[in-house]
Amino acid sequence: MRSSIFNGQALAIIKKDIAAIVSNRRMFLALLIVPLVLTVIVPTVFLLILHFVPEETADFQKLLELMPIESQPREMPKTLINLLLNYFLPIFFLIIPVMAASVMAASSFVGEKEKRTLETLLYGPLSLKEIFYAKVMASFLLSMAVSVLSFAAMLLVLEIESGLLLGFLAAPKVTWLLIMLLVSPAISLIAVTLIVRFSAKAQSIEDAQQSAIFLLLPILLLLVGQFTGVLLLSGWLLLALGLVCAAAAALLLKRSLHRFQYETLLQ
Repeated sequence: MRSSIFNGQALAIIKKDIAAIVSNRRMFLALLIVPLVLTVIVPTVFLLILHFVPEETADFQKLLELMPIESQPREMPKTLINLLLNYFLPIFFLIIPVMAASVMAASSFVGEKEKRTLETLLYGPLSLKEIFYAKVMASFLLSMAVSVLSFAAMLLVLEIESGLLLGFLAAPKVTWLLIMLLVSPAISLIAVTLIVRFSAKAQSIEDAQQSAIFLLLPILLLLVGQFTGVLLLSGWLLLALGLVCAAAAALLLKRSLHRFQYETLLQ
C-alpha cells in the first residue's frame, strides 16, 4: 500500500491539500506567524538587548552557571549566544512542527466535509487507508518545509545580526543535525497522524485544532526545563528522544492506518 502513495491519484491529493493551504491567506499566515516570531523576532530582540543594554545580561548569570563548563566561552556575549542558539532555540523546532501540523492536518478531513467534497474523494480510485496516508503525508511535508525554512531564516538572521552587532558569528552545534533530521520529523509525524485522526471525527476545523494543545504540553514542560536549567538538551538526550519519537510515530501511523474505517468519517 505504501508504494501506491506515489501514484498519480495520491500525489494529486497531496498537491491539492498543500495548494489549498497556500492559497488560503488566513491559514497561510497562521502557518507562518508562529515560526517567524519564534525563530526571527525572539533572537533579534535578544541580540538587541545584548548589544544596547548589556547591563541587563547580568540576569542570565544563573542560567550560565547551569551550562556545561566545557561549553562556556570566556566572553559573556559568546556565552549568551551559545546558550540561545544551542539550548533554547532547538526547543522551538519541536513546537513549530506541531503548530504547522495543527493548521493543515486539522482541516484534512473536516475540511472536506465542510466543502462537501468528502463523498467525491471516497468514491475515487484510492482506498480509505491510502487516502488517510496521503492526507498525513501532505501535512507532514508542509510541516517539515516550514521547519526547514524557519531554520534557514533563523540561522541567516542570527549570523547577520550577531556579526553586525557583536562582531562575531554564532556557532551551531552538530546536535542541530539530530534535531532537524530526526527529532523534529518524528514529532511532526506524531502530531500530524493524531490531528488527522481527530479531523476525521471533528465537526469543525477549530475542534480538530484544539487537540494540538495537548501535544504541546510535553514540549512546553521541556522548554521550562531548559530555562530553569533542570534539563539541558545534550546530544545523547536528543538521540534518545528522537529514536523514541520515531518508533512511536511509526507505530502510531501503522495502528491508525489499520483502524481507520468509513464509520470514523461518518460519526
